[in-house]
Formats: sequence, structure tokens, C-alpha cells
Amino acid sequence: MSGNPYQNLPDHAFWRRAVAQVAPGAVDPAVQAPFMIAPGDAVFAAGSCFAQHIGPMLRAIQFNFLVAEAAHPLASAALAHSFNYAVFSARTGNIYTARQLLQLFRRAYGNFSPAEDVWETDGQFIDPFRPQIQPGGFLSRREFEIDRARHFAALRRAFETLDVLVFTLGLTEAWRSRADGAVFPLCPGVAGGTFDAARHEFHNFTVAEVVEDLNCFIDELRGVNHGCRVILTVSPVPLVATARADTHVLAATIYSKSVLRVAAEMVAQGRPGVAYFPSYEIITGRFDGGSYFAGDRRSVTGVGVAHVMRVFARCYANIVVAPPPEAPPPETPPPGTRSEAYMHQMEDLMRVHCDEVALDPG
Repeated sequence: MSGNPYQNLPDHAFWRRAVAQVAPGAVDPAVQAPFMIAPGDAVFAAGSCFAQHIGPMLRAIQFNFLVAEAAHPLASAALAHSFNYAVFSARTGNIYTARQLLQLFRRAYGNFSPAEDVWETDGQFIDPFRPQIQPGGFLSRREFEIDRARHFAALRRAFETLDVLVFTLGLTEAWRSRADGAVFPLCPGVAGGTFDAARHEFHNFTVAEVVEDLNCFIDELRGVNHGCRVILTVSPVPLVATARADTHVLAATIYSKSVLRVAAEMVAQGRPGVAYFPSYEIITGRFDGGSYFAGDRRSVTGVGVAHVMRVFARCYANIVVAPPPEAPPPETPPPGTRSEAYMHQMEDLMRVHCDEVALDPG
């Protein structure tokens, strides 16, 4: 018999050898990284809520997680965290879309100034592009402007000095200003501001738009930091809600993640120094039997996060951490037992700050 192209492929090309016959905790879909991260490389993390796991992972392996905006030295860790310091590399809040990221870069360098730049309600001033960054809002416009100027200065320093940027794409659905196209992380009226259909419109980004936005961002970033590298990943966290009244939230989630996954692949395949990391595949692959999502079928469990970060550390830092030993699944404890309480406690610990949750607070 004549040969065929599949005969000499490595094990990772076959489902049976790479998934079905591999212990769930050992599945590793990150085949080969186009570059490595050295311990001293400054790594900047931004994006959707899932991106918040990058910092703790880098600290755990004693790598350099770049914190561009630090809290006052006298602030306690709890207070600093409540004001969103060191949650991401900068005090950006959630950046769900590629357009938000591009817009933020241009705002930081004075190349875009949105017409709707502050929301005032009952004497409180809220940043439309970081609506939940400051608990209770800013007390005056002056305080808001000082904080924003400090934020932009920190971003410029970070963009110009980072070695690697890790960006987690989260959504395609967005609300934007009809006046100038400025994209908000949340629909106006949810966590500040007032929704006005005459001023605000819904937009669902396409593959072509996401690709263009990512390419523009990388071009502009490399205009101030020529040698920087970029890792793109897609958040596995489903949508809290969809603005598409004619579409089920599950279908809207699959559309959104599919667009982001394809766009990330196109950009990573088409540009040097840009990589795709499969965190989305690790969590949603279902080879784990469903254990990587909590009871709400949306929040990622600690076991799932640990798997993602274990693969990341192996792929980009050549640090191998053995997966935990496989154990038979425990019996479901009856309600009210200590085991059930423990599981709820662990789910609470793994929750991250996610602006999108405000869409469905119940």
C-alpha cells in the first residue's frame, strides 16, 4: 500500500493519542511556542476577566509580571485590590474587545479623545471606559482627570518597556458612541451613565474587524516598542448576557468565541513575534468531564485555571509542573455537608473581577 501524509505525524496530531488516551490533567494542546519568555522579561497582561490569572501564575514561577500602576505603599493588599491595583498590569479594568485595546492605546498617546469622556451622577464621576475601576466613583472631575492622566502615563511607560504582552480576547458584542465610535466595556446605564438610543448603538464585531483592530494595535505598539512580542488568547468564559434579543445566549457565546478564535489564529499565523495560546481549548475541550466549570457553568474552577497555567509555564517558560494525580470522582455530598461548603468556598476564591457580571446582578 502507498503511504499517506498522516503516517508520520506526531502523536499530538491524533485525537486518540493526544486526548482520549491521555489523563485529563496531562492534555497539553500547546504544541510549540514561537518564542520563549525569560525570567526577567516584563510581561504585561490585559483583557477580559480570565486575563487576571496571568499575574498570579507569573509570580508563582518567579517571573516578571509587569505592574505599571501600583497602589500607595501604605495601602493594604485588600484595599489595593478593591481599587483594582495589580489586578491587571495597569488599572485598565476589563478590556473585552480588540477595538477597546486599540482605542486605549490611542487615548494614552493623545491620538483619540472620546466625546463622551466622563459620566456624572449625583456628584460622582465615573470613567465610561473603566466604569467599575473606582469604588463609588471619583469625588470630583478634577480627581477623575488626575487619575486618568496618571493612568495614561503608566500605560505609556508600560507599552514602551514591556517585552511580552498577553491579551485575552473576551467578547465581540459591544456598545459604542454614535458620535465617534468610542467603544465602552459596558452598555451605558449598567454601571454608570445613561443609555440613550440616539447616542449609543450596539455592534457585534466580525472576524475581519477583529483582525484589523489587532493588526493596527500591534503596528502601533511596535511603533513605540519595536521588539515586543504578543501572545493572544481567548477567554473560555461564556457571555453573561447577549444584547441580541433574537439569539439564545448560548448561540451568541459560540458565535463570539468562534470569531475571536479565528481572528486570533489569523493574526498569529500572519505575523512574526505573535503567538496564540490555547487556554480556550483547555477549558472548553470537555475532556475533563466538566470539572473545569463551576456550578454556574460559567465560572472557571481552580483546577481548570491550574491546568491552563501549567501548560503556559511549560510552553513559554520551559517550567514543567506535574499534573495532580488522577483520582476517582468523589460522590456528590448531600446538601449542607462540609464538603459542599468547601466547594462553594473554592468557587468563591476563584471568582475574578468581571465588569460584565453587572449585566445580570441577580
